[in-house]
Amino acid sequence: MSQKVIVAGVGMIPFVKPSAAEPYTVMGPRAIRIALEDAGVSYPQIQQVYAGYVYGDSTCGQRVAYEVGMSGVPVINVNNNCSTGSTALFLARQAIASGAIDCALAFGFEQMLPGALGSMYKDRPDPLDKWNEQSQRLQPAPQMPPAPHMFGGAGVEYQQKYGIRSETFAKISEKARKHAQHNDKAIFRELLTVEQIMATPTIYGVLTRVQCGPPTCGAAAAVLVSERYAKQHGLRSDIAILGQAMTTDTASTFEAGSMIKAVGYDMSRAAAQQVYAQAGIGADDIDVCELHDCFTANELVTYEALGFTPEGTAEKFIWDGDNTYGGKVVTNPSGGLLSKGHPLGATGLAQCTELVEQLRGRSGVRQVEGARLALQHNIGIGGACVVTLYGKA
Repeated sequence: MSQKVIVAGVGMIPFVKPSAAEPYTVMGPRAIRIALEDAGVSYPQIQQVYAGYVYGDSTCGQRVAYEVGMSGVPVINVNNNCSTGSTALFLARQAIASGAIDCALAFGFEQMLPGALGSMYKDRPDPLDKWNEQSQRLQPAPQMPPAPHMFGGAGVEYQQKYGIRSETFAKISEKARKHAQHNDKAIFRELLTVEQIMATPTIYGVLTRVQCGPPTCGAAAAVLVSERYAKQHGLRSDIAILGQAMTTDTASTFEAGSMIKAVGYDMSRAAAQQVYAQAGIGADDIDVCELHDCFTANELVTYEALGFTPEGTAEKFIWDGDNTYGGKVVTNPSGGLLSKGHPLGATGLAQCTELVEQLRGRSGVRQVEGARLALQHNIGIGGACVVTLYGKA
Protein backbone atom coordinates (compact mmCIF):
# COMPACT_ATOMS: atom_id res chain seq x y z
CA MET A 1 0.00 0.00 0.00
CA SER A 2 1.12 3.56 -0.65
CA GLN A 3 0.43 6.25 1.91
CA LYS A 4 -0.08 9.84 0.82
CA VAL A 5 2.97 11.85 1.87
CA ILE A 6 2.43 15.32 3.30
CA VAL A 7 5.05 18.07 3.53
CA ALA A 8 4.22 19.26 7.04
CA GLY A 9 7.05 21.72 7.51
CA VAL A 10 9.93 23.36 5.68
CA GLY A 11 12.75 25.66 6.60
CA MET A 12 15.97 27.17 5.35
CA ILE A 13 18.48 29.78 6.39
CA PRO A 14 19.88 32.55 4.18
CA PHE A 15 22.62 31.35 1.87
CA VAL A 16 25.95 33.13 2.16
CA LYS A 17 29.48 33.21 0.72
CA PRO A 18 32.00 30.84 2.34
CA SER A 19 33.77 33.79 3.96
CA ALA A 20 30.58 34.70 5.87
CA ALA A 21 29.41 31.19 6.81
CA GLU A 22 28.84 29.69 10.22
CA PRO A 23 30.04 26.10 10.83
CA TYR A 24 27.79 23.35 9.50
CA THR A 25 27.06 22.41 13.12
CA VAL A 26 25.30 25.75 13.49
CA MET A 27 23.71 26.09 10.03
CA GLY A 28 22.16 22.62 9.96
CA PRO A 29 20.42 22.77 13.35
CA ARG A 30 19.04 26.23 12.57
CA ALA A 31 17.30 24.95 9.44
CA ILE A 32 16.01 21.85 11.23
CA ARG A 33 14.48 23.88 14.04
CA ILE A 34 12.71 26.14 11.54
CA ALA A 35 11.21 23.12 9.75
CA LEU A 36 10.14 21.43 13.01
CA GLU A 37 8.47 24.62 14.22
CA ASP A 38 6.77 25.08 10.85
CA ALA A 39 5.43 21.53 11.03
CA GLY A 40 4.37 21.73 14.67
CA VAL A 41 6.44 18.63 15.39
CA SER A 42 9.05 18.01 18.10
CA TYR A 43 12.27 16.16 17.36
CA PRO A 44 11.28 13.08 19.44
CA GLN A 45 8.36 12.53 17.05
CA ILE A 46 10.76 12.02 14.13
CA GLN A 47 11.12 8.32 13.31
CA GLN A 48 13.89 8.48 10.68
CA VAL A 49 16.38 11.16 9.67
CA TYR A 50 18.04 11.61 6.28
CA ALA A 51 21.01 13.99 6.25
CA GLY A 52 22.50 15.31 3.01
CA TYR A 53 25.96 16.81 2.49
CA VAL A 54 28.76 16.42 -0.04
CA TYR A 55 31.88 17.87 1.55
CA GLY A 56 32.38 16.40 5.00
CA ASP A 57 33.47 13.41 6.99
CA SER A 58 31.31 10.43 7.81
CA THR A 59 28.45 10.93 10.31
CA CYS A 60 28.29 14.71 9.90
CA GLY A 61 24.53 14.14 9.77
CA GLN A 62 24.52 12.80 13.31
CA ARG A 63 26.75 15.66 14.43
CA VAL A 64 24.12 18.12 13.17
CA ALA A 65 21.05 16.20 14.32
CA TYR A 66 22.44 15.72 17.84
CA GLU A 67 22.41 19.49 18.30
CA VAL A 68 18.61 19.26 18.04
CA GLY A 69 17.94 15.95 19.78
CA MET A 70 19.32 12.53 20.61
CA SER A 71 16.39 10.12 20.44
CA GLY A 72 18.16 7.04 19.12
CA VAL A 73 16.38 6.95 15.75
CA PRO A 74 18.16 6.05 12.49
CA VAL A 75 20.19 8.85 10.92
CA ILE A 76 21.16 8.05 7.33
CA ASN A 77 23.88 10.12 5.66
CA VAL A 78 23.40 10.84 1.94
CA ASN A 79 25.88 12.04 -0.70
CA ASN A 80 24.75 12.27 -4.33
CA ASN A 81 26.67 15.30 -5.54
CA CYS A 82 24.41 18.27 -6.35
CA SER A 83 21.22 16.18 -6.03
CA THR A 84 22.06 15.21 -2.45
CA GLY A 85 19.29 17.17 -0.74
CA SER A 86 16.62 15.81 -3.06
CA THR A 87 17.97 12.29 -2.60
CA ALA A 88 17.48 12.67 1.15
CA LEU A 89 13.94 13.88 0.43
CA PHE A 90 13.36 10.94 -1.92
CA LEU A 91 14.39 8.42 0.74
CA ALA A 92 12.25 10.07 3.43
CA ARG A 93 9.23 10.14 1.11
CA GLN A 94 9.77 6.52 0.12
CA ALA A 95 9.93 5.38 3.76
CA ILE A 96 6.61 7.04 4.54
CA ALA A 97 4.86 6.04 1.32
CA SER A 98 5.79 2.40 1.95
CA GLY A 99 4.14 2.46 5.37
CA ALA A 100 7.40 1.76 7.19
CA ILE A 101 7.18 5.01 9.18
CA ASP A 102 4.88 8.02 9.54
CA CYS A 103 7.20 10.94 10.31
CA ALA A 104 10.60 11.72 8.80
CA LEU A 105 13.08 14.57 8.70
CA ALA A 106 15.20 15.32 5.64
CA PHE A 107 17.83 18.02 5.89
CA GLY A 108 20.86 19.17 3.94
CA PHE A 109 23.77 21.50 4.53
CA GLU A 110 27.07 22.48 3.00
CA GLN A 111 30.09 24.30 4.36
CA MET A 112 31.96 25.02 1.14
CA LEU A 113 35.31 26.49 0.17
CA PRO A 114 35.71 29.36 -2.31
CA GLY A 115 36.48 28.54 -5.93
CA ALA A 116 35.54 25.88 -8.45
CA LEU A 117 34.39 22.46 -7.31
CA GLY A 118 36.95 19.69 -7.34
CA SER A 119 37.76 16.26 -6.01
CA MET A 120 38.93 16.06 -2.40
CA TYR A 121 40.83 12.79 -2.88
CA LYS A 122 43.78 12.65 -5.25
CA ASP A 123 44.98 9.14 -4.32
CA ARG A 124 42.12 7.20 -5.99
CA PRO A 125 40.02 7.16 -9.17
CA ASP A 126 37.85 10.24 -9.65
CA PRO A 127 34.18 9.16 -9.97
CA LEU A 128 33.79 11.77 -12.71
CA ASP A 129 36.80 10.65 -14.73
CA LYS A 130 34.69 9.30 -17.61
CA TRP A 131 32.77 12.59 -17.83
CA ASN A 132 35.99 14.58 -17.81
CA GLU A 133 37.59 12.37 -20.45
CA GLN A 134 34.57 12.71 -22.71
CA SER A 135 34.42 16.49 -22.26
CA GLN A 136 38.07 16.85 -23.23
CA ARG A 137 37.56 14.60 -26.24
CA LEU A 138 34.51 16.51 -27.49
CA GLN A 139 35.68 20.04 -26.62
CA PRO A 140 39.35 20.09 -25.58
CA ALA A 141 40.10 22.62 -22.82
CA PRO A 142 42.77 21.08 -20.57
CA GLN A 143 43.03 23.92 -18.06
CA MET A 144 39.30 24.37 -17.55
CA PRO A 145 37.65 23.24 -14.26
CA PRO A 146 35.33 20.28 -14.96
CA ALA A 147 31.91 21.72 -14.04
CA PRO A 148 31.94 24.91 -16.18
CA HIS A 149 33.58 22.92 -18.97
CA MET A 150 30.85 20.28 -19.01
CA PHE A 151 27.89 22.62 -18.67
CA GLY A 152 29.41 25.37 -20.78
CA GLY A 153 30.18 22.72 -23.37
CA ALA A 154 26.54 21.69 -23.37
CA GLY A 155 25.66 25.31 -24.11
CA VAL A 156 28.17 25.44 -26.97
CA GLU A 157 26.72 22.24 -28.43
CA TYR A 158 23.17 23.60 -28.20
CA GLN A 159 24.19 26.90 -29.77
CA GLN A 160 25.92 25.16 -32.65
CA LYS A 161 22.97 22.84 -33.20
CA TYR A 162 20.21 25.46 -33.16
CA GLY A 163 22.03 28.71 -33.94
CA ILE A 164 20.87 30.67 -30.91
CA ARG A 165 22.44 33.89 -29.63
CA SER A 166 24.84 33.97 -26.70
CA GLU A 167 22.62 36.68 -25.19
CA THR A 168 19.90 34.07 -24.75
CA PHE A 169 21.92 32.37 -22.03
CA ALA A 170 22.53 35.73 -20.34
CA LYS A 171 18.79 36.43 -20.42
CA ILE A 172 18.34 33.51 -18.02
CA SER A 173 20.74 35.09 -15.54
CA GLU A 174 18.95 38.43 -15.87
CA LYS A 175 15.70 36.68 -14.97
CA ALA A 176 17.33 34.97 -11.99
CA ARG A 177 18.43 38.33 -10.58
CA LYS A 178 14.96 39.82 -11.07
CA HIS A 179 13.42 36.97 -9.10
CA ALA A 180 16.09 36.97 -6.37
CA GLN A 181 15.79 40.69 -5.65
CA HIS A 182 12.73 39.92 -3.52
CA ASN A 183 14.21 36.87 -1.74
CA ASP A 184 15.91 37.76 1.54
CA LYS A 185 17.53 34.31 1.64
CA ALA A 186 19.28 34.73 -1.73
CA ILE A 187 22.94 35.62 -1.95
CA PHE A 188 22.86 37.74 -5.17
CA ARG A 189 19.97 40.22 -5.35
CA GLU A 190 21.50 43.04 -7.40
CA LEU A 191 19.73 43.52 -10.73
CA LEU A 192 21.84 43.03 -13.84
CA THR A 193 20.96 43.55 -17.49
CA VAL A 194 21.82 41.17 -20.30
CA GLU A 195 24.48 43.64 -21.43
CA GLN A 196 26.08 43.77 -17.98
CA ILE A 197 26.02 39.98 -17.71
CA MET A 198 27.64 39.60 -21.12
CA ALA A 199 30.34 42.06 -20.08
CA THR A 200 31.54 39.92 -17.16
CA PRO A 201 34.56 37.68 -17.83
CA THR A 202 34.02 34.65 -20.05
CA ILE A 203 34.45 31.39 -18.16
CA TYR A 204 33.93 28.88 -20.96
CA GLY A 205 32.00 28.91 -24.22
CA VAL A 206 28.70 30.72 -23.81
CA LEU A 207 29.15 31.19 -20.05
CA THR A 208 30.24 34.45 -18.45
CA ARG A 209 31.00 34.71 -14.76
CA VAL A 210 27.54 35.56 -13.44
CA GLN A 211 26.06 32.71 -15.47
CA CYS A 212 27.74 30.24 -13.13
CA GLY A 213 26.31 29.25 -9.75
CA PRO A 214 28.56 30.45 -6.90
CA PRO A 215 30.08 28.31 -4.12
CA THR A 216 27.69 28.90 -1.24
CA CYS A 217 27.09 27.79 2.33
CA GLY A 218 23.70 27.11 3.87
CA ALA A 219 21.16 24.60 5.11
CA ALA A 220 17.53 23.61 4.56
CA ALA A 221 15.14 20.97 5.90
CA ALA A 222 11.70 19.41 5.49
CA VAL A 223 9.43 17.35 7.71
CA LEU A 224 7.37 14.72 5.91
CA VAL A 225 4.47 12.81 7.44
CA SER A 226 1.79 10.41 6.32
CA GLU A 227 -1.70 11.80 5.83
CA ARG A 228 -2.88 9.55 8.65
CA TYR A 229 -0.25 10.93 11.02
CA ALA A 230 -1.14 14.50 10.12
CA LYS A 231 -4.78 13.90 10.96
CA GLN A 232 -3.96 12.10 14.21
CA HIS A 233 -1.73 14.91 15.45
CA GLY A 234 -3.61 17.89 14.06
CA LEU A 235 -0.82 18.87 11.68
CA ARG A 236 -1.32 20.88 8.53
CA SER A 237 -1.90 18.60 5.58
CA ASP A 238 -2.51 20.98 2.69
CA ILE A 239 0.61 20.20 0.61
CA ALA A 240 1.40 16.71 -0.64
CA ILE A 241 4.03 15.05 -2.82
CA LEU A 242 1.97 13.93 -5.81
CA GLY A 243 4.79 12.24 -7.70
CA GLN A 244 8.50 11.65 -7.43
CA ALA A 245 11.17 9.84 -9.44
CA MET A 246 14.88 9.34 -9.20
CA THR A 247 16.96 8.33 -12.21
CA THR A 248 20.62 7.68 -12.96
CA ASP A 249 22.61 7.61 -16.17
CA THR A 250 21.96 5.32 -19.09
CA ALA A 251 24.36 4.35 -21.86
CA SER A 252 23.42 7.48 -23.83
CA THR A 253 25.44 9.61 -21.39
CA PHE A 254 28.60 8.45 -23.16
CA GLU A 255 27.49 6.67 -26.30
CA ALA A 256 25.71 9.70 -27.78
CA GLY A 257 28.92 11.75 -27.94
CA SER A 258 26.98 14.73 -26.60
CA MET A 259 27.82 17.22 -23.86
CA ILE A 260 24.09 17.83 -23.42
CA LYS A 261 23.52 14.16 -22.74
CA ALA A 262 26.57 14.03 -20.46
CA VAL A 263 25.16 16.68 -18.12
CA GLY A 264 22.00 14.68 -17.54
CA TYR A 265 19.47 15.58 -20.21
CA ASP A 266 18.17 12.02 -20.54
CA MET A 267 18.08 11.50 -16.78
CA SER A 268 15.99 14.66 -16.40
CA ARG A 269 13.63 13.77 -19.19
CA ALA A 270 13.05 10.24 -17.89
CA ALA A 271 12.44 11.40 -14.32
CA ALA A 272 9.99 14.09 -15.45
CA GLN A 273 8.07 11.68 -17.63
CA GLN A 274 7.76 9.22 -14.76
CA VAL A 275 6.43 11.93 -12.47
CA TYR A 276 3.91 13.20 -15.00
CA ALA A 277 2.66 9.64 -15.51
CA GLN A 278 2.36 9.06 -11.75
CA ALA A 279 0.23 12.18 -11.33
CA GLY A 280 -1.71 11.90 -14.59
CA ILE A 281 -0.66 15.36 -15.78
CA GLY A 282 1.51 16.93 -18.46
CA ALA A 283 4.24 19.56 -18.47
CA ASP A 284 1.68 22.19 -19.51
CA ASP A 285 -0.07 21.74 -16.14
CA ILE A 286 2.92 22.97 -14.10
CA ASP A 287 2.50 26.47 -12.63
CA VAL A 288 5.89 26.95 -10.97
CA CYS A 289 9.21 25.13 -11.11
CA GLU A 290 12.49 25.20 -9.23
CA LEU A 291 15.01 23.59 -11.57
CA HIS A 292 18.74 22.98 -11.33
CA ASP A 293 20.27 26.10 -12.88
CA CYS A 294 23.85 25.55 -11.72
CA PHE A 295 24.77 27.26 -15.01
CA THR A 296 22.50 29.13 -17.42
CA ALA A 297 23.22 26.51 -20.07
CA ASN A 298 21.73 23.81 -17.85
CA GLU A 299 18.56 25.80 -17.24
CA LEU A 300 18.13 26.25 -20.98
CA VAL A 301 18.46 22.58 -21.90
CA THR A 302 16.35 21.55 -18.90
CA TYR A 303 13.36 23.53 -20.18
CA GLU A 304 13.26 21.03 -23.00
CA ALA A 305 14.10 17.97 -20.90
CA LEU A 306 11.14 18.73 -18.62
CA GLY A 307 8.84 19.27 -21.60
CA PHE A 308 8.14 22.94 -21.03
CA THR A 309 8.99 23.67 -24.66
CA PRO A 310 9.82 21.39 -27.63
CA GLU A 311 13.44 20.57 -28.44
CA GLY A 312 15.17 23.41 -30.24
CA THR A 313 12.69 26.09 -29.13
CA ALA A 314 14.20 27.24 -25.82
CA GLU A 315 15.36 30.57 -27.26
CA LYS A 316 11.84 31.64 -28.16
CA PHE A 317 10.56 30.33 -24.81
CA ILE A 318 13.07 32.56 -23.00
CA TRP A 319 12.64 35.78 -25.01
CA ASP A 320 8.83 35.43 -24.95
CA GLY A 321 9.04 35.45 -21.14
CA ASP A 322 7.42 32.04 -20.79
CA ASN A 323 9.86 31.21 -17.98
CA THR A 324 8.79 34.05 -15.68
CA TYR A 325 5.73 35.76 -14.22
CA GLY A 326 2.93 36.06 -16.75
CA GLY A 327 4.41 33.26 -18.88
CA LYS A 328 3.79 29.53 -19.14
CA VAL A 329 5.70 28.39 -16.05
CA VAL A 330 7.44 30.59 -13.50
CA THR A 331 10.91 29.09 -13.26
CA ASN A 332 13.08 29.58 -10.18
CA PRO A 333 11.07 32.29 -8.43
CA SER A 334 13.63 32.00 -5.61
CA GLY A 335 16.40 33.20 -7.94
CA GLY A 336 17.58 29.63 -8.40
CA LEU A 337 21.08 28.34 -7.88
CA LEU A 338 22.45 31.24 -9.94
CA SER A 339 21.23 33.92 -7.54
CA LYS A 340 19.92 32.19 -4.43
CA GLY A 341 23.10 30.13 -4.20
CA HIS A 342 24.07 26.47 -4.38
CA PRO A 343 25.26 24.84 -1.13
CA LEU A 344 25.23 21.36 -2.64
CA GLY A 345 23.64 19.31 0.14
CA ALA A 346 21.06 21.98 0.92
CA THR A 347 19.95 22.86 -2.60
CA GLY A 348 17.25 20.22 -3.08
CA LEU A 349 15.63 20.99 0.25
CA ALA A 350 15.81 24.73 -0.41
CA GLN A 351 13.95 24.08 -3.67
CA CYS A 352 11.37 22.10 -1.68
CA THR A 353 11.01 24.97 0.78
CA GLU A 354 10.44 27.52 -1.98
CA LEU A 355 7.78 25.45 -3.73
CA VAL A 356 5.89 24.55 -0.57
CA GLU A 357 5.77 28.23 0.39
CA GLN A 358 4.55 29.08 -3.12
CA LEU A 359 1.72 26.54 -2.87
CA ARG A 360 0.80 27.86 0.57
CA GLY A 361 0.59 31.38 -0.86
CA ARG A 362 3.25 32.70 1.52
CA SER A 363 5.84 34.03 -0.93
CA GLY A 364 4.99 37.72 -0.81
CA VAL A 365 6.15 39.71 -3.83
CA ARG A 366 7.47 36.49 -5.39
CA GLN A 367 4.12 34.72 -5.14
CA VAL A 368 3.03 32.89 -8.29
CA GLU A 369 -0.65 33.72 -8.53
CA GLY A 370 -2.93 30.69 -8.41
CA ALA A 371 -0.08 28.18 -8.10
CA ARG A 372 -1.46 24.67 -7.67
CA LEU A 373 1.17 22.35 -9.15
CA ALA A 374 4.89 22.82 -8.47
CA LEU A 375 7.75 20.84 -10.01
CA GLN A 376 11.23 20.42 -8.52
CA HIS A 377 14.25 19.30 -10.56
CA ASN A 378 17.60 18.58 -8.93
CA ILE A 379 20.52 16.92 -10.72
CA GLY A 380 24.02 15.77 -9.86
CA ILE A 381 26.69 14.71 -12.32
CA GLY A 382 27.98 11.25 -11.68
CA GLY A 383 24.97 10.90 -11.64
CA ALA A 384 21.50 11.25 -10.20
CA CYS A 385 18.38 13.25 -10.96
CA VAL A 386 15.38 13.70 -8.70
CA VAL A 387 12.13 15.25 -9.93
CA THR A 388 9.34 15.90 -7.42
CA LEU A 389 5.79 17.16 -7.95
CA TYR A 390 4.01 19.03 -5.16
CA GLY A 391 0.37 20.01 -5.09
CA LYS A 392 -2.60 20.81 -2.93
CA ALA A 393 -3.57 17.70 -0.98
